[in-house]
Amino acid sequence: MMPRGDRGRRLEGAGCDRAAENASFLVDAVVIGRNEGVRLIRCLDSMKRADLRRIVYVDSGSTDGSIAEAESRGVEVLRLDLSVPFTAARARNAGLDRLRRQGGGRADLVQFIYGDCELDPGWIGRARAFLQANPGVAGTGGRCRERFPGASVYNRFCDREWDTPVGEARALGGNAMFRMAALDQVGGFDPALIAGEEPELCVRLRARGWTIRRIDGEMVLHDAAMTRFGQFWKRARRAGFAFAQGYAMHGAAPERHYAAPLRRAILWGAVLPAAAFLGAVAIHPVFLALLLLWPAQILRLWRRDGDGPRAALLTIAKIPEALGAFQYLFARLFRRKARLIEYK
Repeated sequence: MMPRGDRGRRLEGAGCDRAAENASFLVDAVVIGRNEGVRLIRCLDSMKRADLRRIVYVDSGSTDGSIAEAESRGVEVLRLDLSVPFTAARARNAGLDRLRRQGGGRADLVQFIYGDCELDPGWIGRARAFLQANPGVAGTGGRCRERFPGASVYNRFCDREWDTPVGEARALGGNAMFRMAALDQVGGFDPALIAGEEPELCVRLRARGWTIRRIDGEMVLHDAAMTRFGQFWKRARRAGFAFAQGYAMHGAAPERHYAAPLRRAILWGAVLPAAAFLGAVAIHPVFLALLLLWPAQILRLWRRDGDGPRAALLTIAKIPEALGAFQYLFARLFRRKARLIEYK
């Protein structure tokens, strides 16, 4: 059976493969990473084979030889100043600034990629042709797949999460191609965000009249390397933090940025368990029956999607998502700097 997001992909990007051969737009790339090891080697080798003019690798304190591997491949390395708190947004902006300062003229487009991803051979040509043919589109993305979906239930969860529909979109992820002029217009990524910086960028781009589109085509293989429940928990907590921070920035109508996922996280991950336990203590133990809504929700999602483990993880994730949202609220109320939540 064809994956949900793969159905209808042929509707977007039609003719882009042919147009790519004659595309004249220049494309640079920014890779970000830390201690990715063999994953970074695969990433950089795939980038060197692509039709890219310049590649900047932004390293955030690797100790595994990543910098030497990048330099041996002729990739320009930018060592991020770690005296300033790291965020992926800050790393991407640093890479963009380095590209802008280099001689030879500015590129029209920039491809962003994580250091644990391998670029598909046909992606640059396809995405470049699409953006050249659609001047109102600020950025585009394709299919991101997990390299080892069978390695764990968490890797498979990620693979399904990344299987997004083709067509006009509200946001893109960390692997995407953007128009340099559009990035310049909105000032790039917000370096204060510890997560969710790509959707937030897309909010500002759409507010300026740009559109975002996902096209038909393989883009990257992503090695999530998520094999433990603790990693899944941290990743979900980071998502909850991003939901709350994004909502605080753009939650007002008509955008309502992250309003729906934040509401679900608070309802299922905080309000429901609190009502069950507080009601049981203060009123009657029968309130514990409210917890039966969790298995009922898992069954509902299982019947809808046909994937029991994914249904369970989607439901369980609401607890760490709610914790992440409250972590953001706590940091904001007490004026504390947010700390990066890493799951690897």
